[in-house]
Amino acid sequence: MSSSENVIQIGKLLVHIAENGHSFVIDCDEDTLVESVQQYLESLSGIRLNDQLLLYLDLKLEPQNPLSAYKLPSDDREVFVFNKSQMRSNSAPPGSEEFEFSENIYPDPPRPTSTHDPHPLDEASDPALKALPSYERQFRYHYQLGDAIYRRTLMKFDTCEKLAREQRVQEKALEIARGNLDHFYKMINQNYMDFVKCYSQQQRTHSNLLLNFGRDLERLKSIKLVPLLQTADRKCLLDFVKEDNLKKMVDDCSNSHRQFESKVNDFKDEFGELKRSTEQLFSSKASIISRDLERSVKEHEHHVIEQKSIMQALSKDVGLVKKLVDDCLTSQLSSSLRPHDAVSALGPMYEGHDKSYLPKMQACERAVSNLLVFCKNKKSEMNNYVHKYMQKIAYIQYTIKEVRYKFSVFTEALKRQNDQFDHLKVVRGIGPAYRACLAEIVRRKASMKLYMGMAGHLAENFASKRETEIRRREDFLKVNSSFIPRDVLASMGLYDTPSTCDVNVAPFDTNLLDIDVSDLDRFAPEHLVGLSFKKSSSSMSQDNDESCEIGTENFDRFAPDFVEGSELVEIAGTSKLEVENAKLKAELASTIALLCSFSPEFDFEDSEVGNMLKNSAEKTAEALRLKDEHGRHLLNMLKVKDMQCESYEKRIKELENRLSDQYSLEHKLNKDESTRCASSEPMDEASYASSSLLLKSGGNDSSMIEPNRDEKDDKETMVADVGMVLATSSTDDYMPPPTKSLTCDEQVKGSGDLVVELQNLVAEKSNRLNETETKLQAAMEEVTRLGVELEISRNLLDESQMNCVNLENCLHEAREEAQTHLCAADRRTSEYTALRASAVKVRSLFERLKTCVSSAGVTSFAESLRALAQSLANSANENGDDGTTEFRECVRVLAEKVGVLTRQRAELIDRYTKAETSHEHLTEELEEKKELVNTLYTKLQSEKQVNKEKISFGRLELHEIAAFVLNVAGHYEAINRNCTHYYLSSESVSLFADHLPHRPTYIVGQIVHIERQTVKSSPVRTERDTAGMNPYGLSVGCEYFVVTVAMLLDTTIHSPTAAS
Repeated sequence: MSSSENVIQIGKLLVHIAENGHSFVIDCDEDTLVESVQQYLESLSGIRLNDQLLLYLDLKLEPQNPLSAYKLPSDDREVFVFNKSQMRSNSAPPGSEEFEFSENIYPDPPRPTSTHDPHPLDEASDPALKALPSYERQFRYHYQLGDAIYRRTLMKFDTCEKLAREQRVQEKALEIARGNLDHFYKMINQNYMDFVKCYSQQQRTHSNLLLNFGRDLERLKSIKLVPLLQTADRKCLLDFVKEDNLKKMVDDCSNSHRQFESKVNDFKDEFGELKRSTEQLFSSKASIISRDLERSVKEHEHHVIEQKSIMQALSKDVGLVKKLVDDCLTSQLSSSLRPHDAVSALGPMYEGHDKSYLPKMQACERAVSNLLVFCKNKKSEMNNYVHKYMQKIAYIQYTIKEVRYKFSVFTEALKRQNDQFDHLKVVRGIGPAYRACLAEIVRRKASMKLYMGMAGHLAENFASKRETEIRRREDFLKVNSSFIPRDVLASMGLYDTPSTCDVNVAPFDTNLLDIDVSDLDRFAPEHLVGLSFKKSSSSMSQDNDESCEIGTENFDRFAPDFVEGSELVEIAGTSKLEVENAKLKAELASTIALLCSFSPEFDFEDSEVGNMLKNSAEKTAEALRLKDEHGRHLLNMLKVKDMQCESYEKRIKELENRLSDQYSLEHKLNKDESTRCASSEPMDEASYASSSLLLKSGGNDSSMIEPNRDEKDDKETMVADVGMVLATSSTDDYMPPPTKSLTCDEQVKGSGDLVVELQNLVAEKSNRLNETETKLQAAMEEVTRLGVELEISRNLLDESQMNCVNLENCLHEAREEAQTHLCAADRRTSEYTALRASAVKVRSLFERLKTCVSSAGVTSFAESLRALAQSLANSANENGDDGTTEFRECVRVLAEKVGVLTRQRAELIDRYTKAETSHEHLTEELEEKKELVNTLYTKLQSEKQVNKEKISFGRLELHEIAAFVLNVAGHYEAINRNCTHYYLSSESVSLFADHLPHRPTYIVGQIVHIERQTVKSSPVRTERDTAGMNPYGLSVGCEYFVVTVAMLLDTTIHSPTAAS
């Protein structure tokens, strides 16, 4: 909810109570605290403030926050209140709700009588007139009774609708609670999945370590070190670790692994129970109860509508009978309607009221009453359902909190497990590390060779560049030395030559072991690493070595071609192929070292490398599938091309057959013509010309039988030429023999010339026709092209016109906007000028204020500030209001306050001086009092010590000092006045007398224990029993006390002899 600086958003907050579905509308604003809303709700709903849980969607409303923090209040947003006390497991179920509804609110009216409601027509002599008031009273009674029934029914129906709304509210509240729980459950479920994933990977790793520990030891024991690395105490890889310590560590790790696995399984069972409870809770729905209730309420709505229509009919009948009675009183009845007719008409209406309308209304009321009972039962059922549902949610949330607390414990346990198994991982990592070190040796040796090669190549490059530079200088001097004297050139320094560049690389890696790629599998076999793809690396290394050897042997044969296509450079004493081999060895060794860095128990399914390998395999499979599809596509294309070639071959054969047939036909025609000429029969020129044209047309037709073939025009031309040649050759071959007559020769010669002329004419006309058709087609194409260009030009013209119109509008708008900006700029210029003038004035005032502040001393600062205020006041009177009134007023107030502070400072300094003087006097008095208190305390302690060390001569108590004297019987008896029979215990006597040569005459000590005893009589008395039960010789029934004492620190025990 947004609010401006001076406007506070005021609205209504809709609050729903989840446990019973009641709703409240609270008038509040956005600055109202949530705690105030809770206090008001406590007075409305009876839910204590501490037990209220307010939720808006997935947000919890905190008491200290205002409603604006949640964009409340708003008309389309609802807040739900949950009772935390009802969510506890030991809370009592909700009782039945009390509804404020009673049948006495709208009771049935009493039946009417003439005595209670007299009417003027009751005394009428006419029975018909006398019956009219009775009908009026009965109709009014029917209306009143129907109205009471209708009002009760409407109230009950409204209560049913209210209960249905409350159930919908409860259903929404359960959805809110379910959504809140689902939010936390998803978080905890995600944490659980991450934990299980991490634990599963760790459990597999640790189980693999424990299961294969013996195999790892045997593997390390079987691998001997390189001879140069072997010592007296270190022969194999197993000597790198202490085997005895490892076995004890394996036992500890195995026990810890089993215990942790058992605890994790218990935790999984607990979370599984939480998951089942949550899913069961989410699967249960409360919408079935509310849907049944809403459907029942909607089905009973027609009862209220029917009662309403009956009430309209009753009201109409009451109005009719009242009008008849009033007309009778005023004697305004029409002549056609007599009282007897009115009474006879009211009878059936009365019967309809009594037997139809009122029973229907009562039946509707009973149906709605039954609906109300059904709604109450459903509401009670819903309340109990909500109560149990919220208890389950509270229990699940409590379980989620416990599980969340356990996550930290199990995460810490996972870390401890990893730390504990790190020592076992050392055993697994020795082999890969050893192989990686040997591979690193190979890589460094190959890299050293490449490094030295690059240095030699650099030296060669510098040498070649130096030679080039020397030749260029010599050419320059050769050209210019004939014009410039040599001494001048020497003075210019042009005879200097570039110095040589020496590239020297100090030797390094001289301590590396003499190991090559082929030695890796001998000193560190690939089974040390334990990865499945090591074989490919080994085979690759062998292939590379073999290729290197073969390449070295055969290099002389293809060296020139290899040098042209290779990017590597040749090193002095080393061929380019050897450089390539060194590079490949370095890459191979680096790859082997990288593969050794992978942990053998690495889970390729759950790791990023596993995903990469999986994706690579999928992409490879997809590429192979696409390759196969492309191959099949190419095969299909080849088949289609083969079929086309076969069809072309068939066509060519058909054309050849047709050409041969045509040639035979022409040959036969020419032979017939020769025969006719030889028989000396005159031939008409027209017929001969027609036969020649027939031959020509036949040749042309045979040349156009395949109009759809490729290269159609060329083939037609070729066939036409062949036809013409055939016709000419046939004519030439069948010329008449020279023995014929001259007339026949002339005719044949003239016919041949005519045929040639006609053929030329036809060919020329055909060529012209073809040219005309070509020109016509080109003209048609040009017309079409011009039409398209014209249409494009027309569209461009229309678009240009539209663009011009738009540009004019934009120009007009730009002019107006520029004018507006110009006015604004002028206004801002004037404002800036005024503001700058004001700023200059304020700056000068601040400079004066700064001068006052920088003055030394508080008194001078106050005086200078007062003078500044007075000066500003005088300048204000002279200049009037120049925009610095507020500043002058502030300086004046500041001057007054500084003056007050100066006076207060002087007073405080005076008070401080006096207080310091009085403090010194009080300090002296305090020192004197301290000395007096110390003296009195010392005296008191001495008196206490004296009182404490006094010997008690009365009734003895614990921690008192007592004196015991040796009596005649040899017992130590306490010295006291009134209480006797206190004797010292034998343990105490031993404590004081064992280290002395003689028993002392008295003993003084601090009482630590008093044991009360009584002398008892024995039926069988012997001397020994008597001595045990009565050691001090007292009478039977006499009480005595055995006292145990401890030595005093400063007690000196005197031990005079018994005689003395």
